[in-house]
Amino acid sequence: MEKTPPILSRRGRLFSFREYRAAALSFVIRGRDMLDFRMETFLAVCQCMNFTRASEKLNITQPAVSQHIRFLEKHYNTKLFQYEGKKLKLTGAGEILRNASLTMMHDELSMQSEMQKTDGGEKLCFGATRTVGDVLMGGVLKRYLDQDPEADIHMIVGNTQELLRRLDAGEIDFALVEGFFQKSEYDFQKYSDEKYIAVCSPEYPFREKPDKIENLFQERLLIREEGSGTREVLERWMDSQNLSIHDFEKTTEVGSLQTIRELTKAGCGITFLYETAVKEDLEKGLLKRIPLKDVRISHEFMFIWRKGSIYADRYREIFRRFSS
Repeated sequence: MEKTPPILSRRGRLFSFREYRAAALSFVIRGRDMLDFRMETFLAVCQCMNFTRASEKLNITQPAVSQHIRFLEKHYNTKLFQYEGKKLKLTGAGEILRNASLTMMHDELSMQSEMQKTDGGEKLCFGATRTVGDVLMGGVLKRYLDQDPEADIHMIVGNTQELLRRLDAGEIDFALVEGFFQKSEYDFQKYSDEKYIAVCSPEYPFREKPDKIENLFQERLLIREEGSGTREVLERWMDSQNLSIHDFEKTTEVGSLQTIRELTKAGCGITFLYETAVKEDLEKGLLKRIPLKDVRISHEFMFIWRKGSIYADRYREIFRRFSS
């Protein structure tokens, strides 16, 4: 990977990325009143990666968008965006400012919520992917409520990409996810390691003995929607083997873990799920594991929050309580 060069300050000093990120976050905090509308413009361009679409989103003119970005680039004495061909991309410095701004926005929303809270227990607003939410969180939240009966808990269930978007927007404080995420943008703790297996109904009529994954390509694959961590684990593993889910002759995409389990038990196809998600079905003989010799997959469930958050210690304590 190409090493990102240091950044030159107005006084000629070279700053490392770590120093620049701290300075950016500090400036956002100290200069919020002056920078609010310019930072809003900057984040809109980051989201749209197009000045015209950002101007439409903000209901301002495109020259105004350009002026706001030039102001920020002049203040920080560095480019925030660059073109690669006709495609607009963030520079390394722009990535740092984006991450610092998102974290600051997220923490301010959390602080507002905390300040408005009156008497009662702790308020938790977080997200969980469907496998984590459906399989693990019932027991976790029971233990939490046993310790704090007055806790005000709001859990949003969605796929990994949806939860990352909500986390960046400040709609949730932290998330438990099974999918992949940019570790440079989030702080995290590993919650667990989980086995990922192929399953089918006990009497499923395979066309050929399933010793390896290629033997399954004639079967119908039941799979979660795009953006799901459960799906992405399979896609990434298959890509590492120069394979693809498109190698299956038939696929059925379903956005519900429970529906996939029911369809699989009914013999409508085969699927790949976390072993913990079908543990009870396996024990009762409602599903069986497909013994593929070439598939050995495990993946981490992660507890994540915005990198650099002032609430990091609080999130670590919640993680400790969730894990106990």
